[in-house]
Amino acid sequence: MSAHVRPDTLVDIVPIIRQVADGLEPLARDRQVVIEIDLPDTAVPIAGDREELLRLFENLIENALKYGASGGKVIVSLTSATSGEGAPEVRVMVRDFGPGIAPEHLPRLTERFYRVDVGDSRAQGGTGLGLSLVKHILARHRGRLLIESVPKNGALLRRVFPSRRPGRQSKIKLFQ
Repeated sequence: MSAHVRPDTLVDIVPIIRQVADGLEPLARDRQVVIEIDLPDTAVPIAGDREELLRLFENLIENALKYGASGGKVIVSLTSATSGEGAPEVRVMVRDFGPGIAPEHLPRLTERFYRVDVGDSRAQGGTGLGLSLVKHILARHRGRLLIESVPKNGALLRRVFPSRRPGRQSKIKLFQ
């Protein structure tokens, strides 16, 4: 019902990402993967729904741990940038160093039930819905998903969110 309604509550994205990475640490240990976190020490507020953002980052980091595990490392980082139109934005990157994704699969990754490798996806417990859910959460947050991958060289998924605009009134709900 709220798919087209942009969240107006400000949430600090840094502790959300940390909570997800901490929660996935047991999976990382099981897969013998190190999660490297590169996040600022200061708050990075965006207009967002905390629960949806938790699901979004859980899906993306968990995918990197499951499908990029052979690379032994996943890097999660956050940067502030400016869009091509000059608007401030927040970019969250999840990078794995696994087998990567062939170019012919990249345009279809966010389709419901689409899987690059059906057997591997099922073996990992995947349903083919994760990146579709990510796409819908990002659309609600007026964000975008950028995917870069080269076979045998891992995958880099960037989530780009509009930064809080100065002078705009919003409810502030910064979670620690």
